[in-house]
Amino acid sequence: MSGPNTEYDPVAVTPLKTEEVEAARDAALAAIAAASDLEELKAVRLEHAGDRSALALANREIGALPPQARKEAGQKIGQARGAVNQALTARQEVLEAEHEAQMLVVEAVDVTLPTDRVAYGARHPLTTGAELIADVFVAMGWEVAEGPLIEAEWLNFDALNLGPDHPARTMQDTFWTEPAEDHRVLRTHTSPVQARTMLTREAPIYVVCPGRVFRTDEYDATHSPMFHQVEGLAIDEGLSMAHLKGTLDHFASQMFGEGISTRFRPSYFPFTEPSAEVDLVCFVCRGVDPESCRTCRGEGWIEWGGCGIVNPRVLRACGVDSERFTGFAFGMGIDRSLMFRTGLSDLRTLFEGDVRFTSAFGSEL
Repeated sequence: MSGPNTEYDPVAVTPLKTEEVEAARDAALAAIAAASDLEELKAVRLEHAGDRSALALANREIGALPPQARKEAGQKIGQARGAVNQALTARQEVLEAEHEAQMLVVEAVDVTLPTDRVAYGARHPLTTGAELIADVFVAMGWEVAEGPLIEAEWLNFDALNLGPDHPARTMQDTFWTEPAEDHRVLRTHTSPVQARTMLTREAPIYVVCPGRVFRTDEYDATHSPMFHQVEGLAIDEGLSMAHLKGTLDHFASQMFGEGISTRFRPSYFPFTEPSAEVDLVCFVCRGVDPESCRTCRGEGWIEWGGCGIVNPRVLRACGVDSERFTGFAFGMGIDRSLMFRTGLSDLRTLFEGDVRFTSAFGSEL
């Protein structure tokens, strides 16, 4: 029996020749050293260390050698591939450091330069608040009515049963325009819009009137000479205080959350009879623990506005048949309602024009 072939010379296999392995290694090391950026190094890695590289193909030839020749060939190829991989790692670290340093220069931002960015604007919460209130009533089938800020004395007072001797007509309560013989005022409430509506429309009437009003009040945390009101007027056959109560309960729940109800306290207004003050159940303690509530201060209720059945004199003055139709009206401050909803403690915040305040509300309330 013949023995193993001991005369086989692995040098005779071209890819495994020492000079060929060294040439492949040297070519790879030269290409690695010449790579100027990470993209070039990636291409060098594929060419000289990938599955189709000269050293990888030579490594495959080791399996065809006889056992006694594999060790020497394996060491030779392994050392060459190890040198190439070590060079790749070192070169990559250098190129990554250079890339990061370059990016710091290229993408540097001078924070001292003036910016050309324009901040996003925001709608004033009084505007969005008035629209929210209008939406509540439009959803109920009502209409939104508007009127001028400078109003005729007759519409602002006489048509609403505020006689010539009523104290609201004095200079201490009302802004009068010049000349005095024009008998015009900055409207003290939005009720003139209700009078205009009754004069120009046929009953039934269901309108809500949000807008600015003016009174000679001091400017402080709870008062302003210019503020915002919303008033509602319903004229139809058979309307009563029960319809008024249901309307205001729905309005309150839409503004302040489910479970918020109202109560009436007897009061007096020249344009309504009977009349009532409207209170909200405290939207913080819900009337459950008023003694410890800082919002309602132990009352369990918060004053909201005024309301009542439209005085027949007002109906007749505006051309409405008071024998056939009845109506109800209500009014409250939009500013006050907004303070309730947002927790504002100072009314002046609404009028100071600070963009940091309005920006917090965004485009909706």
